[in-house]
Amino acid sequence: MKFRKKPVVIEADQWFKNGDHPLDHDPIGIDKPSSTDLAKYDEYKQFEGKVVRYYRHPDVAGVSGCKHCGRQMHVHGWIDTLEGGHIVCPGDWVITGLQGERYPCKPDIFAATYEEA
Repeated sequence: MKFRKKPVVIEADQWFKNGDHPLDHDPIGIDKPSSTDLAKYDEYKQFEGKVVRYYRHPDVAGVSGCKHCGRQMHVHGWIDTLEGGHIVCPGDWVITGLQGERYPCKPDIFAATYEEA
């Protein structure tokens, strides 16, 4: 048997570094300052993202290469999903599903699966 995916509209934001997801800092009420205001920007960057957190793993060195993209692990994020946690590589899309769940998606898969609504 063959099946076609039902058309649904999802929310998605492309992630490149900590703080990129629009909801990462909203819950604590801090507006993102200009990167030219270094004192306020450094204070803002100290906060852990609420959606995509810093990648941390006690058995993986931050300078080691990612098995998905080859970049150093210290530039990656981590997101909790319904299936457990997942690495978020720079450039991945963070999708918000129909029930509010969030998960990462590789850019090539995202482009093949979704189009702008």
